[in-house]
Formats: sequence, C-alpha cells, structure tokens
Amino acid sequence: QVQLVESGGGLVQPGGSLRLSCAASGSIFSINGMGWYRQAPGKQRELVATITSGGSTNYADSVKGRFTISRDNAKNTVYLQMNSLKPEDTAVYYCNAQIVTAYSVTYSVYWGQGTQVTVSS
Repeated sequence: QVQLVESGGGLVQPGGSLRLSCAASGSIFSINGMGWYRQAPGKQRELVATITSGGSTNYADSVKGRFTISRDNAKNTVYLQMNSLKPEDTAVYYCNAQIVTAYSVTYSVYWGQGTQVTVSS
C-alpha cells in the first residue's frame, strides 16, 4: 500500500513562515503530479499548488508570490514553503500525489491525512 504523511504545520503569527513536507512511501513504482490543497472551516477544499514530475508548477492566485512548491523525486517528497502568511491562510493542508504502484498499470490519486496551519496573533 501507499501512504502520504504530512508534517510541518502549526501556529504562526501573521507575516511568518512555515514549511510543509509530505513524504510518500510504500510500493511505489512512479509518481506523476503532486500537490497541496487546503480546507478552511465551513469551506470546500481548494487547490493551493501543484507540481509535475518535471518540475512545472501551478499556484492559486491567492498564494502566488508567497508560497513555493517543490519536490525531491529521490525522496518521493513534496514541500510547500509558505511565507508572508495571512490569517486567511488558516486551514487544514492536504497533500496528494498521482502514483503508480508496483501492482497497477495506471495512476491512482492518494491523499495525506492533513496538517493544521493556523495563522493568528
């Protein structure tokens, strides 16, 4: 099986920074796209940023210029560097990945369990 485990969330003051990590493990053959999503209380889950296996990135307008997504293919890990954080960035952040396992021929989407990010003074 495949697991995605996030880390790095927490409480930070407005204007501060956090770095989230998400490591994929298990019977992985290859990973295509990886991404970060977030869900604030009472709101739908929304895309934050995505990155392809080749390193092409895409960001939500609300985080452009403040957040940076990156990945380490050797470690099957995706990162989200969050700078200039605002109270409206408060949410549970989820990573996902399109993974081909050792037992399949097509990609399936896997999700992490989520990590809380709270921006407050």
